[in-house]
Amino acid sequence: MKIPFIDLRAQYRAIKEEVDPVVLDAMANGAFIGGPQVDNFEKEFATFCRSGYCAGVNSGTDALRFALIAAGIAEGDEVITVPNTFIATTEAISQVGAVPVFVDVRRDTYNIDVSLIEKRITRKTKAIIPVHLYGQMTDMDPIMDIAVKKKLVVIEDACQAHGAEYKGRMAGSIGDAGCFSFYPGKNMGAFGEGGAVVSNDEALIQKIKMIRNHGQSRKYYHEIEGYNGRLDAIQAGILRVKLRRLPGWNEARRRNAKKYNELLSSVDGVETPFEPEYTRGVYHLYELRTGKRDGLQQHLNSRGIETGLHYPLPLHLQKSYLKLGYRAGDFPETESSAGELISLPMFPELSEEQIRYVVDCIAEFGR
Repeated sequence: MKIPFIDLRAQYRAIKEEVDPVVLDAMANGAFIGGPQVDNFEKEFATFCRSGYCAGVNSGTDALRFALIAAGIAEGDEVITVPNTFIATTEAISQVGAVPVFVDVRRDTYNIDVSLIEKRITRKTKAIIPVHLYGQMTDMDPIMDIAVKKKLVVIEDACQAHGAEYKGRMAGSIGDAGCFSFYPGKNMGAFGEGGAVVSNDEALIQKIKMIRNHGQSRKYYHEIEGYNGRLDAIQAGILRVKLRRLPGWNEARRRNAKKYNELLSSVDGVETPFEPEYTRGVYHLYELRTGKRDGLQQHLNSRGIETGLHYPLPLHLQKSYLKLGYRAGDFPETESSAGELISLPMFPELSEEQIRYVVDCIAEFGR
């Protein structure tokens, strides 16, 4: 049996009759940039996230970068985040002139260890970017307490957490802003690039809308120097269709994770994901932990099962960040998980038969 890591073609077949007209209508009417599709998506996604406002942008990276700029983060400022995330998180920090300051993660959730944050705060610290990794939310209340006490901005990197919940609150709605990616493989992905920022701060969102559109308040009137970072109308229309399906897709991911957990409970030498009681994850990725990760990946590949590694080399050890001065051993939990986590196939259309086959092959490797 061949099992893909993610099956975007199966998803397309399920929504083909809804999304095809969106694309054809845009081509027939020449409506590609801005307009009602983007406006309506922003309203609908803000409502979904239980936030007041939304700005659609070109990517999750732009969402993070523009949120930092709009919040006033600039040259020489320090921004606290984690080293076990995709580089977009830290690119956004560096590209506004700020410096990423890393904090290690918890062993159980792989999210930031809140108890370590205050030790990393200096007079230059201006913001915290907690990353809701793999679709599991960070413990946000203590982060917000620190932010209030130290007068810091909190920007949630929710690029893997569309619809995840923390104590009944939606990902992206707790900090000063929440940033999302609509890269095709996300829980809600576009047919190309896309992203969004949500916030209850209307002024912040309005500034992001200027930043994404060359700093224009109206055509050819530039209040600031901005970027070309707009969400196009075709992607917005596709995302509107997918947003209606997202709650059901997330429930399917949760069911799949539960089935994985149940079947893997009798397999020795592996550790299934931990979900704290204060969260309701959306399992963008299903991470299995094992001390024999590389061998297991090779075995699964030989059985037709695609897997992923997220992320095999932490950011503090990447060549691009050697200038920050970190060394191996600085963040032991991050480094340990980088060598032991394997991402199993996870998508809403994954069948129980496919999950059982994956688990059988994992058990076979362990025998």
